[in-house]
Amino acid sequence: MSLKYTMEVMELLDDASANGEMVTALFKDFTQCEASYETVSGDRGSTDFVKIIVKGSEGKLAGGSAPSLGIVGRLGGLGARPSRIGFVSDGDGAAAAVTIALKLANMTEKGDRLPGDVYITTHICPNAPTEPHEPVDFMGSPVDILTMNQYEVLPEMEAVISIDTTKGNKVINHRGIALSPTVKEGYVLKFNDDLLRIMEMTTGDLPVTFAVTTQDITPYGNDVYHINSILQPAVATDAPVVGLAITAKTAVPGCGTGASHEVDVAQAVRFCIEAAKEFTQGQFEFYDKPEFNHLVNLYGSMKQLQTLGSAKS
Repeated sequence: MSLKYTMEVMELLDDASANGEMVTALFKDFTQCEASYETVSGDRGSTDFVKIIVKGSEGKLAGGSAPSLGIVGRLGGLGARPSRIGFVSDGDGAAAAVTIALKLANMTEKGDRLPGDVYITTHICPNAPTEPHEPVDFMGSPVDILTMNQYEVLPEMEAVISIDTTKGNKVINHRGIALSPTVKEGYVLKFNDDLLRIMEMTTGDLPVTFAVTTQDITPYGNDVYHINSILQPAVATDAPVVGLAITAKTAVPGCGTGASHEVDVAQAVRFCIEAAKEFTQGQFEFYDKPEFNHLVNLYGSMKQLQTLGSAKS
């Protein structure tokens, strides 16, 4: 059922005039949903940051105690106009995030309301810049990563799924979706068994994962290599973060057009919907709390990795 909503959203976003108003208009008739946007300008243009809240029946917003999940659609831009015509591969993260919100909102109206609140954030920019990256060019963004995290990583999020197109590399050679280990406060933790189980269930296949390096969980701007921005939310929160990559078998530029596959985006949507159902019901955590506390007791805080560090000449 997610494919219908995916196609609707991708058609909406494949527009040279795509903006936050168009996205938030999708949600105006839903009674348990709030959608808003804010236009933010940077050195290389502007973008519309979108926040959608699907309210749970027992969530914090209703005075309850059910856990709140955050879903971040991470990208540089939906398009690289005028140098590229059309929707770029990098836009899949935004498409997935908006689709998840639309599906959850529809479920709520039909009686399948989740217990906890779900916060979905992303940004809408149809004419973002490009930038060089190995092995293929990336999409840039009108605003820096600090600004993105400010608007997309919210204190209400008790756990975060960060969705990002992750095709511009030679590390992942699978088309579909792939899951990262959990990252929390500078620690790369073990893969979450429940999320792997949900991936098996929603894809009907063996789970696919990808490796995370120390560089990947540090902030942009420190002059080290990052596979992409998929785990940048982890530098802005103490909540556990997992990356959900939309992937390809070959290295595809983020600014490549005609490279988005609706079925792959719909896979990411189904995974997140099922994870949201179980997490907001309190059926699992994104990390093993006792083991994490034991690690901190043994080795101390790793929060230094959430900062730009202290460079020494």
